[in-house]
Amino acid sequence: MARAQTAYRCTECGWTSIKWVGRCGECQSWGTVEDATAVQASTRGTAAVAVTGGRVAKPITQAVGERVTHWRTGIGEFDRVLGGGIVPGAAILLSGEPGVGKSTLLLEVASRAAAAGKRVLYVSAEESVDQVRMRAERTGAMHDELYLASEVDLAVILGQIDQVQPDLVIADSVQTISSSAVDGIAGGVSQVREVASTLIRVAKDRALPILIVGHVTKDGTIAGPRLLEHLVDVVCHFEGDRQTALRFIRALKNRFGPTDEVGCFDMTGDGIHEVPDPSGLFMSRAGAPVSGTCITIALEGRRALPVEVQALVVPSSAPQPRRVVNGVDSSRVAMLLAVLERRAGIKLSDSDVYVSTVGGMRLTEPGADLAIALALASAARDRPYPHTLAAAGEISLAGEIRPTTGEKQRVSEARRLGFTTVLGADSEHLREALRVAFAMTKSVRERELDAAF
Repeated sequence: MARAQTAYRCTECGWTSIKWVGRCGECQSWGTVEDATAVQASTRGTAAVAVTGGRVAKPITQAVGERVTHWRTGIGEFDRVLGGGIVPGAAILLSGEPGVGKSTLLLEVASRAAAAGKRVLYVSAEESVDQVRMRAERTGAMHDELYLASEVDLAVILGQIDQVQPDLVIADSVQTISSSAVDGIAGGVSQVREVASTLIRVAKDRALPILIVGHVTKDGTIAGPRLLEHLVDVVCHFEGDRQTALRFIRALKNRFGPTDEVGCFDMTGDGIHEVPDPSGLFMSRAGAPVSGTCITIALEGRRALPVEVQALVVPSSAPQPRRVVNGVDSSRVAMLLAVLERRAGIKLSDSDVYVSTVGGMRLTEPGADLAIALALASAARDRPYPHTLAAAGEISLAGEIRPTTGEKQRVSEARRLGFTTVLGADSEHLREALRVAFAMTKSVRERELDAAF
């Protein structure tokens, strides 16, 4: 008896199965296993076609291409992430958590583009035209060259593009648009693939830039097939904490510019506003120096940002003292506590330790190790550092301070902001950095005594 052939394949990782299953056995993705028999039948026996005319392959040195130019959206922080602006014919995918402000940002982009003389078609498959207009009135995004449509059918959206003839199209969102030519519900793997590929084909054929909004799953990844990220030219992620008004946009993929830029925005009641210089957003406004605080210069993309790290050390009689962190890596803090106790002689194993950042900033890079260690030592000794001290460096298990990436940029930014002393890899060891920092606290104590009398 002949062996049964494989008839089902995962569209994400290529895993095969002899029967249909709802979840891939390799990548554990849901709804990605599809019938591969039809695909095999359609591709079997494909004959070669003779290539003539201008389609014949030629050496790259003989290829003549037009220079790619960007046109600015009017939002400097968004243009920074895109690499200078929007490229004609580019397909840009913007993802983010629900309620983070994706639609608000794109409505502002549409308004700025319309004010600059561009005709914009904003297609909302999630909201009605009246709802989008209400938000536009609130944020001041009203313009005659901004066209609104509330459609979920891909064929109708293509008809809207033919009728309006826009210079920019915004589709919100790709998971809510469906095509009648493909089976399945909106948001399914086959529907998302068909809708995205059709919109991208229109963008390339007409040199029409298209901004596509994409949903994310509960673990933060873009919903739908992985093919979606491969098809588009730019993938941007819009992120932020709901408890704060600060928002960041990052480029995860960019065929026309860098992927290490970060844009900062402030979400307010009347819309979203760019923050060109977010230097003071992550530092407290305390007048006198307070123990347990230290400033570090963090790199977000190509941008250097001062971030204040705060620590609190409280004696505890519990057998297992508490370790509470906010905005930093808990395992990193546990390692630094061990290094401080073993290499610097600061006993912290019998105390509750609390470490946090200011302004909702999250520090994930190892360059913040030195600032966290200095803040912990300051809290344990109750000795505040002066406002002119900053620190940036990675700490090894031996207590050595290793240099960080972009060290010159960090130091220059610290000097610009008024930090006269920047501790880093020049100190070589944690003990030396603590000695220099605590030597500066003597002058702080003297000024406090002078002010008291």
